[in-house]
Amino acid sequence: MEFNPLDANGLRASIQSNLDSFVSDRKPLMQSASPDTLPLIESLEGLLAGGKRLRPAFAYWGFKAAGGEDSDAVMRACASLEFLQACALIHDDVMDASDTRRGKPAVHKQFETTHLTNNWNGSAKLFGEGAAILVGDLALSWADEMLLTSGLSNDQLLRAKGVYDVMRTELMCGQYLDLLEQVRGDIDIARAETVIRFKSAKYTIERPLHLGAALAGASTELIEVLSQYGLALGAAFQLRDDLLGVFGDSSITGKPAGDDLREGKQTMLIAFATSNATEAEKTFLLENLGNPSLTSQLISQLQDLLTSCGAQDFVENQIASHLETSLASLDALSENPEAKVALTELAILATKRSA
Repeated sequence: MEFNPLDANGLRASIQSNLDSFVSDRKPLMQSASPDTLPLIESLEGLLAGGKRLRPAFAYWGFKAAGGEDSDAVMRACASLEFLQACALIHDDVMDASDTRRGKPAVHKQFETTHLTNNWNGSAKLFGEGAAILVGDLALSWADEMLLTSGLSNDQLLRAKGVYDVMRTELMCGQYLDLLEQVRGDIDIARAETVIRFKSAKYTIERPLHLGAALAGASTELIEVLSQYGLALGAAFQLRDDLLGVFGDSSITGKPAGDDLREGKQTMLIAFATSNATEAEKTFLLENLGNPSLTSQLISQLQDLLTSCGAQDFVENQIASHLETSLASLDALSENPEAKVALTELAILATKRSA
């Protein structure tokens, strides 16, 4: 049977079970405040029911790489990262004005629809965005609560909390840099790399690995190995995401085709294209990038432009190079074959994906 590190040792099922029980336990508190608050939980439950579970998986395999033994407390601690991810996704969709997430209405669009359906007063758009921000804040609060009440020892909590605090700060820095680039425009490769490093590489892979490894009391040497692996793989992961945002199949990604072009995302693709396309191509790209009313024909033309100027190939080559660097670092885990195989498979899953 093929080894899947996302499901090995009951990982993904345990993550979902922990999330479900945590949310269920907090419903009475929300109910006691007012039954009107329950839609906040319902929208969050919908988001928590899907996803790749990469961050908990990297935390878990970082823990195993450091020689950790499975426990319910560790599984709950790893699962808490899904609340942090939910917060990031919800707020990201508000900032990007994205209508969909995983093929369903984004949280802010769900509440906007509720406003319109009930014919309430004021702006449906502002109500939807405000409610979504609160759901994201709730998820962020619960991420902290779930980690701190996971049942870890005090020593484990102290080690994990230090990593967790840094990870959250880096995430907010990365999110702001991404937001800044959208309005500043004219992104270059160096700035694109900075956004990738802090919005994705550290948050998605390096810090979850560090958090798991810290729970097992990892050595400084292992932490360095995990950084080499995680930063390179995290860059490849985000670059794959950038390609899918432009060239992905909407029936698989759950996002409209070419959505990043409509949103005007300043990515490595755009940085390369604006530096290497002809003047006419660059003018056409910049005139259309960020137009929310882009037709399918214009999206197809922009896709062709990004292919013909070499941007797509450049990013694919960057992914391959980062993946090679990441996998090479795992030679240091030769004495822990289970973790080495799992991290190898996770690297492939993170970079060869279609959604």
